[in-house]
Amino acid sequence: MPNTVPGAATGGNAGGNTGSNAGGKLLAVSDLHVAYKENRALAETLRPRSDADWLIVAGDVGEQYADIEWTLRMLAERFAKVIWAPGNHELWTHPSDPVDLRGEKRYLHLVELCRSLGVATPEDPYPVWHGEGGPVAVAPLFVLYDYTFRVPGAHTKEESLRRAYDAGIVCADEHFLHPDPYPGRDAWCHARVEYTERRLAAVDPAHRTVLVNHFPLVREPTRILRYPDFAQWCGTELTADWHTRFRAAAAVYGHLHIPRVTWHDGVRFEEVSVGYPREWQPRPPREPLRQILPQPAAEGPGGQAW
Repeated sequence: MPNTVPGAATGGNAGGNTGSNAGGKLLAVSDLHVAYKENRALAETLRPRSDADWLIVAGDVGEQYADIEWTLRMLAERFAKVIWAPGNHELWTHPSDPVDLRGEKRYLHLVELCRSLGVATPEDPYPVWHGEGGPVAVAPLFVLYDYTFRVPGAHTKEESLRRAYDAGIVCADEHFLHPDPYPGRDAWCHARVEYTERRLAAVDPAHRTVLVNHFPLVREPTRILRYPDFAQWCGTELTADWHTRFRAAAAVYGHLHIPRVTWHDGVRFEEVSVGYPREWQPRPPREPLRQILPQPAAEGPGGQAW
């Protein structure tokens, strides 16, 4: 595992901003997929509402290293702080990408890119939000999936995958997301879970958290997928209690391309994805940046779309 300091930072930038965030908002977005020209144009419209706003980017900016760099650089120049958690698409080794690193080496290369831009990553001290709703440690996570969100009736990973292949519902990760040096994506996931649990346990117990992961931390949000077989590429059962164990004020995720708010054990889960043009263009227009803190006053327990 990467060698980092656990726990939470005292302020904004990884480099040491300790501002109060007064008047600012903690905003979030994911699944920008800027390889699509329509999504790239949408990304260019993303701007803070105040000079104190922070932005969570919960993965799937794009597949190509150059696109990821362009997007994160633009957002880092606009927002007081950007916090990034990787999605599966950032981890792809796409045949057309000049950056041909695989697995953990690709991930760590992206971490170094983010650090050069002042963007917080899962390898950095967790920045603490001191604005309204704080103090809250904003914890970007990278824990992948381990095929435990299995096809209904399947008892093993192998059986679940076989049924998905037979149904023709197979995530492109099987071709592009390499787990090197781990023997499989599930093994990489288990190593990341162990590492991340230690870091979350070291957060000051006086702080609540905002847990940011590309994949949902609990399985329930995947129950509405059009193709249930796809759930096995959407998370791990090992994180099912993290929102209660680690005092989450909110959990932010993407990946499903089903933007909505649900509540689990009294904790607000925010799916903040934009998705592909064919998905978001037919919807009624909405603000692509979701406000996480302070919590919108009209919200309460009970699932809803937004």
